[in-house]
Amino acid sequence: METTKTFRESISMTLAGFIVAIFSGLAAALAGFGTRWGWWHFMTGFVILKWAAIGGIAASLATVLGFIFFRSRVQKHLVLAAAALIVGLAVAGIPLGWLKTAQLSPRINDITTDTENPPRFVSILPLRKDATSPAEYGGPKIAAQQVRAYPEVRPAVFSLPPDKAFALALAAAKKMGWRIVDANPNEGRIEASDTTFWFGFTDDIVVRVRAVAGGSRVDVRSHSRVGLSDVGANARRIEEYMKVLKKETS
Repeated sequence: METTKTFRESISMTLAGFIVAIFSGLAAALAGFGTRWGWWHFMTGFVILKWAAIGGIAASLATVLGFIFFRSRVQKHLVLAAAALIVGLAVAGIPLGWLKTAQLSPRINDITTDTENPPRFVSILPLRKDATSPAEYGGPKIAAQQVRAYPEVRPAVFSLPPDKAFALALAAAKKMGWRIVDANPNEGRIEASDTTFWFGFTDDIVVRVRAVAGGSRVDVRSHSRVGLSDVGANARRIEEYMKVLKKETS
């Protein structure tokens, strides 16, 4: 009788951990996609994600405690326990990883390869009319933070005439999957937008191609429409774009 009771307690704790882990995983997914689909404000999505992380931690703890107190019984449904632990840790790990990255990232969301004379948005300005982040660059204070955090974000110089460099820059932008808003070869300006997969945040990009001694210089600016910190997203986007562009020119 006692053995049966112990078995029921062990399976109940393991099953509870698994159920909480699954629901936490669904909540975490919907936290982002619900924001992307317009179901709620992104701040609400962050709150849902926070509670999903707490649920993931609770599920993991329930599974670990079940294994500690009912080790011999839990072994009979080890797959369920392992699944609960893996899902719970994964759900908790994503927002905790974001939090750690956010703590290490500066509170800026406007990154450019030219902090002294950043490329300017022109055609994309009407699309930013509801943006909470101003389109104007923040100046020396923002530049100083960027230089400290992302010293690798730099312009690219090619031994190509501006028209050829512009064509390759546009091809690279399309390969990135950006939505091209304007491509003006006369001004050497490409404007585009990119949307993050999970929360659906929209960031705007402007690429500037100018003639320099011996060839052309390509500068890029990537600026979020909302939030105070981009958690490094804009810097990563520019770095990835530069890699694609260099492949185009090689």
